[in-house]
Amino acid sequence: MTIPQPAPPPRPAATLEDDQWAGHSPRQAIVEAVVSSLLAAAAILTVMTTVGIVLVLTVQSVEFFVHSHTGILEFLLGTELKPEADPPRFGILPLVWGTFAIALGSSCIALPVGLLSAIYLSEYAPRKLRKVLKPALELLAGIPTIVYGYLALLLVTPVLKAVMEPLGVRVPQFNALSACIVVGVMIIPLVSSLSEDVLSAVPRGLREAAYGLGATKFEVSTRVVLPAALSGVVASFILAISRAVGETMAVVLAAGMLPQIRFSPFESLETMTTYIVQVISGEASYGSSKYLSLFAVGLSLFLITLTLNIISGLVLRRYREVYQ
Repeated sequence: MTIPQPAPPPRPAATLEDDQWAGHSPRQAIVEAVVSSLLAAAAILTVMTTVGIVLVLTVQSVEFFVHSHTGILEFLLGTELKPEADPPRFGILPLVWGTFAIALGSSCIALPVGLLSAIYLSEYAPRKLRKVLKPALELLAGIPTIVYGYLALLLVTPVLKAVMEPLGVRVPQFNALSACIVVGVMIIPLVSSLSEDVLSAVPRGLREAAYGLGATKFEVSTRVVLPAALSGVVASFILAISRAVGETMAVVLAAGMLPQIRFSPFESLETMTTYIVQVISGEASYGSSKYLSLFAVGLSLFLITLTLNIISGLVLRRYREVYQ
């Protein structure tokens, strides 16, 4: 009669670290540890850079408010920006107005054109044509922004003058409409490329199901594919607007440096980035109220772009579609 032997105790489950280093030689383990440390250092460096920027802007902004005796509400809601006046006045509302006017005007050009381009590339263009059109469209993103500024001065503004001045509308050399046009053209690749990627990521099965129900290509594109990719499209819109808000050189050369609140697109405006360039390139003495004001304006611009990025992230998390 055979006496049954007790079963051996179960082996403890392998931990994640055991699986990670299983079969690795000591040399490979050292290499992996070094690579992991370098990647962690890069991530920490990125975070610390952001923290450093915020700290510098915050400290210098507080010093500006103390040095210039300017209240926060006066700074945010003031309609006069005259650092050389006596007493100096630092109201950035004209800068905020100019920034959002340029961003809104350029978005009215870039968002519809970029979205329609993305729909064509994703749903209508043949494969061979798409391989040519998409890189050609993305080539616009590689053009330096100052080139767009000179394009506004040498092409867009003269065309506006030739069209509008015979109708009795005076078009100055620096105007908001010219800046809106060139900035809108500049951010078209950002909208079209990102939107085309999310539209192409929609599963083919959704399209085939719609075609099986008798839908046309236009109906499939606008009622099936576009709603399915809505979160990514909206995120590309917000990122493009953020890009327009932070644009500098093209706006400097196209819209000028005149801080004022005007409703006419043919008037000169000044944005927040333009003011920063003006102060840096001017004769403001170090530590003066005018010099410190650029940090307060920079902090305000940082908060605006940060808010737009947060909204973009919320839209992605709220409406993201996950397909298997």
